Amino acid sequence: MCGIVGYTGFRPASEVLLEGLRNLEYRGYDSAGVTVFEEGGMTTVKALGRLSSLEEKLSQTPLQGHCGIAHTRWATHGIPSDVNAHPHSTQKVSLIHNGIVENYLELKTMLQKAGYTFQSQTDTEVAAKLLDYLYDGNPLATLQKALEMIEGSYAFGILFADFPDRVFGAKKDNPLIAAIGQHENFILSDISAALRYTKDFYVLGDGEMVEITPEQITIYNRELQPVSKEKQTAHWNVEQAQKGGYAHFMLKEIYEQPTALQNTIHPRIKNGLPNFAGDNIPSSLFTHCNRVIFVACGTAMYAGTVGRYLIESIARIPVSVEIASEFRYNNPIIGPGDLVIVISQSGETADSLAALRLAKEKGADTLAVVNVIGSTIAREADHVIYTYAGPEIAVASTKAYTVQVGIMYLLAFSFGLCRGQIEEAQCIELTKKLLQVPSAIGEALKQSQQMEEISKSFLQGVESLFFIGRGLDFALAYEGSLKLKEITYLHSEAYAAGELKHGPISLVSDSVPVVALATQNAILPKTVSNVKEVKARNARTLLICKPGVTIDHDAYDYLVTIPQVDDLFAPLPTVVLLQFLAYYKAVDKGCDVDKPRNLAKSVTVE
Repeated sequence: MCGIVGYTGFRPASEVLLEGLRNLEYRGYDSAGVTVFEEGGMTTVKALGRLSSLEEKLSQTPLQGHCGIAHTRWATHGIPSDVNAHPHSTQKVSLIHNGIVENYLELKTMLQKAGYTFQSQTDTEVAAKLLDYLYDGNPLATLQKALEMIEGSYAFGILFADFPDRVFGAKKDNPLIAAIGQHENFILSDISAALRYTKDFYVLGDGEMVEITPEQITIYNRELQPVSKEKQTAHWNVEQAQKGGYAHFMLKEIYEQPTALQNTIHPRIKNGLPNFAGDNIPSSLFTHCNRVIFVACGTAMYAGTVGRYLIESIARIPVSVEIASEFRYNNPIIGPGDLVIVISQSGETADSLAALRLAKEKGADTLAVVNVIGSTIAREADHVIYTYAGPEIAVASTKAYTVQVGIMYLLAFSFGLCRGQIEEAQCIELTKKLLQVPSAIGEALKQSQQMEEISKSFLQGVESLFFIGRGLDFALAYEGSLKLKEITYLHSEAYAAGELKHGPISLVSDSVPVVALATQNAILPKTVSNVKEVKARNARTLLICKPGVTIDHDAYDYLVTIPQVDDLFAPLPTVVLLQFLAYYKAVDKGCDVDKPRNLAKSVTVE
């Protein structure tokens, strides 16, 4: 989730661009860069690190000009570095990008055969050189041809060397707007980048392109026909604009989950099958290990718990989930033939890093699943799979969990296929169903109002509660319970539904409600039986299940159904409802949703 600014007008472009990047730095902060039209042509300046590094460079060599583009980066391809920073420029074009070019390897091979060389590790440089290769003097026609060849998601900002007064853009699955000024115009990731200059803007739709000059904004469809747009006016300050109009970053990030999941899984599916070739993961990793050990903390560990269930049930190999802070002090029995998978959003979690180093010392293969390119865990693991959630500003993780679980599905399918536990046709069918999950999450998001009402009513006056479930529902119950604890400060525990009567049910009463997850139809009667046990102790119950099932009305006080998905994929749309449950309770209590007390986003000390 990178930040894009394009400007053409009467002001010094570098000043406007830097101002815009300051307000977009929440979208990415590992590097930044600008390209400005000067008298001699396009000049590009880039810098690793926070925006201050770029500002320092520009203070030493100011750029003179009134048209340019700028970018603040959240790395998805290539470590944070000067050379991987955007813009990527040739003699003909300069380009900035938010998104993922999924077929960049194929395009890169084609361009190398045509004589192009590449300096960076990024997919964006491929897009820039594709435009250079196709350019025929007509920017829009060239862009149209390029977009027909590019697979994936993008918001592009582009300069063409022989059009020094204008900026071009294109959009698919990532936000891009055109902001309206007086004798100046902008393209932006969001309006926060230009609120100092204007509050009026047009929103581009998928497949649309835009051309801006100081006096005009023209938006085109895929056929290069101009389209009219309704003008929008922002009524927000910068912080509100950064949140996209949402009250909190957490709520915004909940709504970003379909896109984040799509961005993470889609590039790793080729010909209908999971494919980690782009991550340089050899198939031997899936065939040669005797067992899998997940090591993680908090939400990441609960993603691994889902992974354990998936891999064991699909690939039929033993899997364990270990708390990273305990792992290295327990003298674990690991060695050659074991695969240790470390999951961490930041890639800097101290306990997880220590566990990774211990696993390597003992000769185990190691695989990192992280969200931050170039992080310590990513660098030190034998193999790494990056998730594409983008920056997560709220401390309580939402979209990072969802993309981690998405990778768990692809890993499970790969283990099962490579080890002969599932046939290729089965794997294709499972992968197809996974590709449908972002849409199911989108449907779950439509239940926001229902969950807000239930949260206020069901949790009114509550100080303690239980989450229960079986199988995948039990794995998900951990995350639902943690989310509630993190941001509402209520005491909450997750239990296997059948385990309640072995002790915890003694705590159940009319003041201790129960959230029952019952999305696994194969064991639904067992779960409902456990729910009736707590109802017999006067507990209020919220039952979450799939549509179309028949459940006795005396088993619940509140009933919510998730969108229709296969049982195997139910955790992903269900977690959205649990996030809403926690979020709206935190809002109702007046808690600091994005910065809950005593918590930090990345725990880098033991």
